[in-house]
Amino acid sequence: MSGNIRPLGRADRAPMEQILRDTKVFSEEEVGIALELIDIVLSQPEQKDYIINVYDDGEVLGYYCVGPTPATEGTFDMYWIAVKPSAHGKGVGGKLNEHAERLIRSKGGRLIMVETSSQPKYEKTRRFYITYGYTEISRVRDYYRVGDDLLVFGKYI
Repeated sequence: MSGNIRPLGRADRAPMEQILRDTKVFSEEEVGIALELIDIVLSQPEQKDYIINVYDDGEVLGYYCVGPTPATEGTFDMYWIAVKPSAHGKGVGGKLNEHAERLIRSKGGRLIMVETSSQPKYEKTRRFYITYGYTEISRVRDYYRVGDDLLVFGKYI
């Protein structure tokens, strides 16, 4: 894949929504939360809480959303990273992650935090983060609902 990573634009919203739905991982509520963050970035370009970049290869193949963690020095949250299912396994997610890490480092970031679910449908997500050097640093049992733990991964950069 020889696409480029660039800032979010208005025309990206619909394809990004489709990516979120096509992954078949995110619930309707989660898709709504992701779209809310996208809309904040689009409607409030001056805000500093969320940064969204997209992987564009003639079409939007994925995106990430990161932001500084409030009340910390150098800690950032990775809120979302999503890749179009037809682009899975082709390096898009890795390129997005590497770009996010460089961006965070350039803003004085030293630690990236990621929250995910223990549900089986998130197994590929957990493996992705482990592959890129993130470590599970905590687990909160029954966080989302009984039988669905919150897993927190972190990576010092």
